[in-house]
Amino acid sequence: MKQDLHAILRKARELSASDVHLVRGVAPAVRIGGDIHLLRGDPLTKQDLEAMLDTILNDRQRRVLEEQWQLCFSRYWEDVGRCRTSVYFHAGCPELAIRLCETHIRSREDLGLPLAVEEFTRLPNGLILVTGPTGTGKTTTLNFMIDLINRERRAKIVTIEDPVEYVHENQRSIIVQQEVYTDTPSFRQALVHVLRQDPDVIVVGEMRDLETIASALTAAETGHLVLATLHTPDAVQTIQRVYGVFPAEQQNNIRYQISNALQAIVAQLLLPRADGKGLVLACEICTATPAVRKHIREGNAHLLFSEMQTGRKYNMQTMDHCLLSLYQRGDITYDTAISHAREPQTIRNRAAAGPIAK
Repeated sequence: MKQDLHAILRKARELSASDVHLVRGVAPAVRIGGDIHLLRGDPLTKQDLEAMLDTILNDRQRRVLEEQWQLCFSRYWEDVGRCRTSVYFHAGCPELAIRLCETHIRSREDLGLPLAVEEFTRLPNGLILVTGPTGTGKTTTLNFMIDLINRERRAKIVTIEDPVEYVHENQRSIIVQQEVYTDTPSFRQALVHVLRQDPDVIVVGEMRDLETIASALTAAETGHLVLATLHTPDAVQTIQRVYGVFPAEQQNNIRYQISNALQAIVAQLLLPRADGKGLVLACEICTATPAVRKHIREGNAHLLFSEMQTGRKYNMQTMDHCLLSLYQRGDITYDTAISHAREPQTIRNRAAAGPIAK
């Protein structure tokens, strides 16, 4: 029986799934609350998958897929909303991983974000990094921050995304959303030209390479607020990754540049709830205090962890502190907290000692 992609996506939205996976040899699969579930239906064949692609790809996208063997794009579906589709090949067969994008911007409380994230959006300039592994809600947090700036400030916001997952409407601000491969060839080239567009806020969907990172740092240093994401698990590794992509002879200068431009790092994890009903956000917050800037400048990124441990008055918190708090509130299990901790023994000791101070 022929598989209907639109019907699969509608069913996934009804089930509150975050992703759809269309893989040869199994029925359509959806991710719900972090776990993969198979929908009812026949296993997908190569012919099914090729037919689905024929209905959604334009000529340009087909050429990109033929040349690069992979493709990422977004599309709006009636009764479903915007979806981000990633096409790849497996044993010569095209397969699809589809992210169902948020249909509206949720509140900070609903997302579980710390109040500090709101305060970061009110900074006039500098670099704010949202980090974490794939699928931990970085884009959702980024869109929350864009929406808050849009509602509070009279500014021009330029976003560079691959692809656009949520379309913002102008409120108090003017928003220009540029999509890589649709409006610009690359993040790097978009950043080269973005400063000529008179922006106040620049949003970089992902800092992927040396040129993109260098351009984002320069924009942050020249009076713009720059929001960007990285696939790094915590604040320490984020700083090490940023200057580590540069040649050794440039790293001293880059550390100075980072120490001047950085305002904050928000590192995220999405963890299964203890009751099995969905996911809960865990956040690490590193604010660029004078001590943090000094450690970055001197190449002592590993000392940021101790700064976060003692920096509660600057709205800082380590991931371990957040994990312990979530466990003691009953939001996550003890095993989940321990398995994601940087220092598991500290959590064991603190958990045995009783509730932590807020």
